Amino acid sequence: MRLVLFVFPLAVGLGYLLGGRLRHLAEVRFRHGWAGLAGIAVQFVPARGTVGTVVLLASFTLLVFVAVVNLRLPGFPLVMGGLCLNFLVIAVNQGMPVTREAIIASDQAESLPSLAREGGTKHHLATDQDDLLFLGDVIGIPAPVRQAVSVGDIAAYAGAVWLVVARMRRPDARPAPEPAPAAEVSG
Repeated sequence: MRLVLFVFPLAVGLGYLLGGRLRHLAEVRFRHGWAGLAGIAVQFVPARGTVGTVVLLASFTLLVFVAVVNLRLPGFPLVMGGLCLNFLVIAVNQGMPVTREAIIASDQAESLPSLAREGGTKHHLATDQDDLLFLGDVIGIPAPVRQAVSVGDIAAYAGAVWLVVARMRRPDARPAPEPAPAAEVSG
């Protein structure tokens, strides 16, 4: 989640560099935004085991639903693809596997003992028992971000950047429609 603190300012900066305006983002109309907010909030429910897995999958179900109903917006196909990849690896492994290498590369080596000991529903240290590990949190991003991410996360964030930049670049005024040619009257 820390990555969003870096990605959003980057997207806004890129939008400005490409001639966009921040005020255009206010014009974006999300359908069922409440479901997206609920999907994010549900990820903070402190549930473990089977209940935790069900809660986490419910969260991703809500997020995928929002992505599907907003596919018309720029970037949302990538967002949806990323969320689906994360949903898949979480469903198969009853949580998101995180590799030791990604934890170390992201400057979080101090969290390895607790992750290995306690694990968790949302994230657990990857083992030989995990399937589709290449879709897990296998990419370590060092300081200042300090986060392990998945291919699905990268796709979802890329879609969000696409949305921000595309909407910022929206023109201020739409051109007036061409007047219809006058009909000739013969007489």
